[in-house]
Parts: sequence; C-alpha cells; structure tokens
Amino acid sequence: MSTPHGLRSTLSLRTLALAVASMLAFAANSVLCRLALHDHAIDPFSFGMIRLASGAVTLFLIQKLRDGPALPLRSDWPAALALFAYVAFFSFAYLVLSTGTGALILFGAVQLTMLGAGLRNGERPGRLAIAGMLLAIAGLVYLLSPGITAPPLLPAACMAAAGIAWGIYSLRGQKIANPLAATARNFALAAPLSVVAVLLTASQAHASTKGVALALTSGMLTSGIGYVIWYAALPGLSAMRAATMQLSVPLIAALGGLLLIEEAITLRLAIAAISILGGIALVLARPPAKSQQGLR
Repeated sequence: MSTPHGLRSTLSLRTLALAVASMLAFAANSVLCRLALHDHAIDPFSFGMIRLASGAVTLFLIQKLRDGPALPLRSDWPAALALFAYVAFFSFAYLVLSTGTGALILFGAVQLTMLGAGLRNGERPGRLAIAGMLLAIAGLVYLLSPGITAPPLLPAACMAAAGIAWGIYSLRGQKIANPLAATARNFALAAPLSVVAVLLTASQAHASTKGVALALTSGMLTSGIGYVIWYAALPGLSAMRAATMQLSVPLIAALGGLLLIEEAITLRLAIAAISILGGIALVLARPPAKSQQGLR
C-alpha cells in the first residue's frame, strides 16, 4: 500500500539517517586513503594496519563503556577475514588507480556481490526499482568516465577483490543483533592479520607523521564508528537497497575532493548528482517483492 509520504512508508527515518551517515564515513575513508598514498606519506600495508588497530582500540573502548569489557559474541572469522581483505586490497589498489577508476571498480564489485545475493535469496525488484538502479549506474559512469582508461590489471583486480570482500562483510552484517560488539570483535581479529602483512613487506614500509595521522583518523572515526553505524542500518535494508545506496559514495568522495582542492562544482557533477541520487530515491521508493527481513 502506497502513501504520499514516500520513503517513510517503506524505510524508517532511523534507518535512512544511519545509512546516510555511513555513506559519508565511507566516502571520507576513500579521501583519507587516497591523500595518504598519493602523497607517499605512508605505505599501503602500514596504513591498513594502523587503520584496523586504531579502529579496534576505539571500538573496544566504546563497547566497554556501553556493555562492559567482554565481547559477548562468538568469533566470526569469515567476517574478520572479509574486513582484512577489504582494507588490504583497497589500500594497495589506491597506490596506482585514480580515485574515480578505483571507486567505479570497488562499488561495481560491491553491487554485483550484494545484488547477486539478493536475487539468490528471492528478492525481485519491480520496474521502478530497476529503472532507478539503471539511472544511478548511468550517473555514476557519467561522473567517472573522464578518468577511466585501461587500468593496470593487478590494481584493478585488487580493487575488485576489495569490493567483493566489502559486499560479503555487509551481507554478514544483516544478521547481527549487536553491531557495536560485532564490529569491535571483527576489528580485533583483523588487526593482527594486518601486522603480518606489514612484516612480510617490511622492506617497503614507511610512514610520516601526516600518514599516521590520516590512518588514525580513518581507523578511529570513519572506519570503526562508521562501520558500527552501517551495521546498525543493515537490518532495515534489503541487499538491493544497501547496494544501491552505496552508489552515492563515489559522488560524495568526488565532492570531498573538489572541496579539498578548491575546484568549482561543474555542470557534469551536478547532472551526475541528480542522476545518482534520483536513481537511489526510485529504488528506495518501493520495497522489493520479498519481505525486508534480511538475507537468510
């Protein structure tokens, strides 16, 4: 049954607010990582290690203040491995890939992973949702196409792997009742894996004060707390909605880049924004045919 209130009839205001906040955090992660690696302020594996370790400490402190010192959930190694894989492949790929090309590969892989899972579990989007999805994809391609050439195979494959890992991590999050404890646990399990990666590449490790500061910001704020917010939003989102909302991240990251380098907002960016956000609105306007209870 439809109502004049649009989104409110199919998506709670709380879920929408959490999802928007997490998209802002994800976009900030891309900007922070690209700034650090583009300026050679730190190597990718050290960035990932500091990001995961600082995120783990931050989440542990928050969880301790709220729930006590113990993590009440069993270890979820698949989720921890997916988180580690995402951070490692993401950081390595951004050594070479441009921000636009990397974002397109990353979120394309995320979408394919999450939408494939949704279709496998019985979600059947209607015509309006399909139209919205195509409109959002078209806007994303339009925005990023000037920077798309033929990316090197290895970095492109690494970014695709990062997207698949993030999609898997997000899908597992739909079943989590305590997102804060789950995210704290996953960061704590993934952090030692990143230490091993740094030790294996010790000859290439380096870090400046700027690089460490950017990695700490990414770990403590936009990763740790951002992922808690995302986990809290996921139970109220279908796989299709979750995947489509992430189309906004490259756009937000592009806007952040423009602000950082003081470039004017172009007509191309404005058109892409209308296309991407309009497409997302169409997808969110109606629920898929299957109930919004998450993947089973």
